[in-house]
Amino acid sequence: MGFAIRLLAVLDAMLSERLRCASSQELDRGRLLVATTSVMLLCDVLFLLFYVPVLPAPGMVPMGMVCGLGYGLSLLTLRWGATTRPAALVVCTMLTGGVMVAALNVKDTPEGAHPICMLIPLLSVYLLGPRPGLFFTLVGGLNAAVVVPLVHARMPGLGVRNFFTAFFMLGAWALCCLLIVARDHANRALEQALRAQREHERKLTSLLENTEDVVCSVDAQGRLIAANTALVEVYRELLGEEPEPGKPLLPPGAPESLRKRWEACCAKVFSGRRVRFEASPSTLKHPRVLDLSLTPVLDAAGRVVGMTLFGRDISDRKEAEARLGEMHRNLLDVSRRAGMAEIATGVLHNVGNALNSVNVSVNLLAERLHQSRVPGGLQRATGLLREHEGDLCAFFSQDARGRQLPGYLGALAGQLAEEREEFLDEVCTLQKSVEHIKSVVSMQQEHAHFSGVVERLDVTELLDDALRLHAVSLERQGIGVRREYTEAMMVRLDRHKLLQILLNLLTNAGHALMESGRPDKLLTIRVERVPPERVRIAVEDNGIGIAPEDAPRLFTQGFTTKKDGHGFGLHISALAAREMDAFLSCASEGRGHGATFTIDLPMSGEESRA
Repeated sequence: MGFAIRLLAVLDAMLSERLRCASSQELDRGRLLVATTSVMLLCDVLFLLFYVPVLPAPGMVPMGMVCGLGYGLSLLTLRWGATTRPAALVVCTMLTGGVMVAALNVKDTPEGAHPICMLIPLLSVYLLGPRPGLFFTLVGGLNAAVVVPLVHARMPGLGVRNFFTAFFMLGAWALCCLLIVARDHANRALEQALRAQREHERKLTSLLENTEDVVCSVDAQGRLIAANTALVEVYRELLGEEPEPGKPLLPPGAPESLRKRWEACCAKVFSGRRVRFEASPSTLKHPRVLDLSLTPVLDAAGRVVGMTLFGRDISDRKEAEARLGEMHRNLLDVSRRAGMAEIATGVLHNVGNALNSVNVSVNLLAERLHQSRVPGGLQRATGLLREHEGDLCAFFSQDARGRQLPGYLGALAGQLAEEREEFLDEVCTLQKSVEHIKSVVSMQQEHAHFSGVVERLDVTELLDDALRLHAVSLERQGIGVRREYTEAMMVRLDRHKLLQILLNLLTNAGHALMESGRPDKLLTIRVERVPPERVRIAVEDNGIGIAPEDAPRLFTQGFTTKKDGHGFGLHISALAAREMDAFLSCASEGRGHGATFTIDLPMSGEESRA
């Protein structure tokens, strides 16, 4: 390999600067011409020094001199010219002419014994092309097959031998033409592939340079192969210098912590794994968060030969996620407040209905007390007794009023007993109303007290509480309630969030049933176990149902089908369900066919193991 490189350097030194900068084919022809001309010039000198003195023949010396001058002219043309074609014409002419003159002057040497004849088609086709090569081949072939046998007619078998010489020369020309055509076709394909490759490289380079992402490639030894402008800028901010291709991506002077992390990542990538992580270097002028992805590059045998590094600035996304998280927390706070407001509304509604009953009972008691004649009768009877306090016996036996007084007192006692029973009934009703108010307020305080706390609770009990909060409104609206659950279903979650979802679903079901106008309004509450270790609560109504085009948007914030709705309840309920590792969904066959809202909850640990 070293000898070949040195030989090519010597051959290139004998070519002009323009030929050395020419295309690869022209450079190869120039090198071949230099080598061929040098060899032929050496042979010509040896021919004149040793062959001609031993076997003198007329015309050989002038032929040798002319050929020597022609070869020298070719070398000068190659040293100072811009193309190889003049030198190639001179070399092919000298070679063909020399062979022809030698064949005519040397009588005892058959034409076919000169292998140099085969150089004529080979060199002429390679240096000048198929058509000029055919011309020199035909000239040499006609000389061998026709002229030489005519000149040396007395030599037996010369014509046959020279005929085959001409035939082989034509065959060599044909084979050389095929090789040239195949080479040109391969060169065109190679050039086309190179153009396509350069175009792809240009597009890829343009893409990498125009992107704001950090991109680079590293070989299996950790040395940088290529990097785009974005990586150079980050590298300069991080290490205070620019990366150099062919050198390790992290120089020896890099921070130790950075080097250790880089080496750990490289070890994983070179083992065939893809590594992705986030980094926020503190040394950057503009603090940012980079999402870095290291991917191994494999060869045809599946071996890791390098890796690519892609880094994207995700600072805006992180900031947006932080704002979204803050917004989500605000929504949860608003949802809790909305849930408490909804509970308070239900409490006030039920308390208001109970207070109506209390007000009715109190007014009835006041009216009956005002209309009662018992106090007046007792006063009159007491007055008579006091008037006749000294002669009660005469009063009861002789006075008509005295004889009627016992009967009057008996009637008055009966009326008093009757009114007492009525008053007791009203007081009992009043007591029940007050107890209902107390229980409603107590239940609201209990749920408010446990807000935000995860606890183990019975789903069926919480459903009964939610139904009690809606009991008066459901009864007033004529909505029937059917419970389809018997056993206790234990879950571990936030009581307030689940109650908030249930109250919202019950309220929406009530609105759907009232809007439908059906006489047989029915609300079904169903609780069942769903594998694996889940509890499903279904709130089903036979109300107006949900249109198919509205179903995908039910839980979207701001979407509502009510005239006075705000599109907030179901969205907040879905968020609350997601926080509890639950799933809220809806199913409906369309308008007029009712709807079923279901919420899947995780069971508590004890219940799931049971």
